[in-house]
Amino acid sequence: MIDVTMNNFEAEVVEASMQTPVLVDFWAPWCGPCKSLGPVLEKLETEYQGRFKLVKINSDDEQQLAGAFGIRSIPTCVLMVGGRPADGFMGALPEGQVRQFLNKHLPSEEELVAQSDVDQAEAALAEGDTDAALAKLQEALAINPANHDARYDYVKLLIGLGELEHAETALSPALAQIPQPLRFVALQHWLQALQFATTDERASWSIDEFDARIAQNKRDFDTRMAKSRLLMAAGEWTAAMDELLEIVMRDKNWEDGLARKNIVSILELLSPPPTKDAAATTGKTAGGIELSGHANAAQDPQAELVSRYRRRLSMALN
Repeated sequence: MIDVTMNNFEAEVVEASMQTPVLVDFWAPWCGPCKSLGPVLEKLETEYQGRFKLVKINSDDEQQLAGAFGIRSIPTCVLMVGGRPADGFMGALPEGQVRQFLNKHLPSEEELVAQSDVDQAEAALAEGDTDAALAKLQEALAINPANHDARYDYVKLLIGLGELEHAETALSPALAQIPQPLRFVALQHWLQALQFATTDERASWSIDEFDARIAQNKRDFDTRMAKSRLLMAAGEWTAAMDELLEIVMRDKNWEDGLARKNIVSILELLSPPPTKDAAATTGKTAGGIELSGHANAAQDPQAELVSRYRRRLSMALN
């Protein structure tokens, strides 16, 4: 349990909630119900072993914070997740009801273990140990098959290693969702490009052969698509998008918008992953507290590339 003021609010509440849910207890020394709720919250913080962090704000001393959160009576508890209020309750609830509130919002112990495996897999990848990364991601999915971050990382790593059959099997549960998450659709298109490069007879053609056929018929979309898939398989992303844009500009609805879908998938694959503090962009909490942000940081070259091709796609579709 930590006492929070305006001086440490951002570090102990906003930034901390990017990693772990933070339960903010607004109280006052004269408040009788606060004195009965406080020990319950402290007991549960210990019992839950790091699944949430408890902080206390004296609403008399920190009236600006209390006002920002619209506190009208105490005790009031607000659960912060990802830098913003997720839920809350008023009054000195009994322990059972507080436990129900927490269980509704907090990750289970199994989910925490699975997330730890994902973190360890990322560390192993950073060190170049793909075998250890695969093992940890497999373990995470065995514990929690609904861990979409683990599934995405696992499938992406399998594709990168050329384990296409295993990747297809691991990807199928994610594609069964309705609607299909974009990042998994992106992996599907990348996987299809690599499968094309290993099975289609045109995989042996040179780029000059493709270009010669396209020069004879600018609307030979099947050949353009085949060329773009081979470029995707080779990691020639911008060249692949350039070819796909040629299809979109001539017939945006060809094969149910297949060219557009592949461009969108490439852009998703190329988009830099969000940082863990990305939620702390310039803005306000529900109570009006200004949060420091990173939205105006200069884009890196890859982010600029993604932005440029998004604009080109938008122009081609209009």
